Amino acid sequence: MSHPQRSVLIINPNTTQAMTEGLRPLAERLGFPTHYEYFTAPHGVSSINNEDDAVISAQACLPNITDLMQYHDALLVCCYSQHPLVSLLREEIRKQHLDRPCVTGIFEASVATCLQYLNVGEKFGIVSTGQQWEAILGEAVAELLGSDNGKRFAGTETTGLNANELHAVAKSELDLRMKDATKRLLRKGAKAICLGCAGMAGLDEVVRSACVEALGEEGGMQIKIIDGVISGVVFLEGALRSAM
Repeated sequence: MSHPQRSVLIINPNTTQAMTEGLRPLAERLGFPTHYEYFTAPHGVSSINNEDDAVISAQACLPNITDLMQYHDALLVCCYSQHPLVSLLREEIRKQHLDRPCVTGIFEASVATCLQYLNVGEKFGIVSTGQQWEAILGEAVAELLGSDNGKRFAGTETTGLNANELHAVAKSELDLRMKDATKRLLRKGAKAICLGCAGMAGLDEVVRSACVEALGEEGGMQIKIIDGVISGVVFLEGALRSAM
């Protein structure tokens, strides 16, 4: 007996279509027998650079996605933050007494993935964009892990570039900034590193190169590099399969 194909809506809550296009290969190269559709915010902000931007983007997206929920089994919010759209969508699902879709954000998914990879006491860190994210993500991790998060979290190190600037600067400049942030996390003892922005798709190789430069071939290859979009897709796939 065949089952209907699962459908996941991958949500870019900012208005930059190029960022949405960058999400497609991350999901589709995993090869799951799942149908993916992509949503870009119809209005709001072109880059989510702080918590105020996140609120604006959530308000811009919520009505449209509420209308689309009935057509999908899962929703993935692709902003690397404790984005309010995740909880708003969950509340909407509860309000409508629905048993689906399943919802997560790439921040939550990547932190969970890190904890699954690491031994107790080992730390993960986040490479993010503008400096403002150091405090924002630090508070978000503390809310997820509790008061003892310092035992597991090496912190957030940033490039100084906002999300919409990541691919506007020269590649050599971007690589240098990504490597510097990565090496700062390694000096803090990070054994896993999260790419802290959906716009960092494809930059895992730069982070890996920094790990090898800092720790040598053997040590550098042992560092886990976590892409939040991939983590989110994998989590939702597992959640959907377990509910079959």
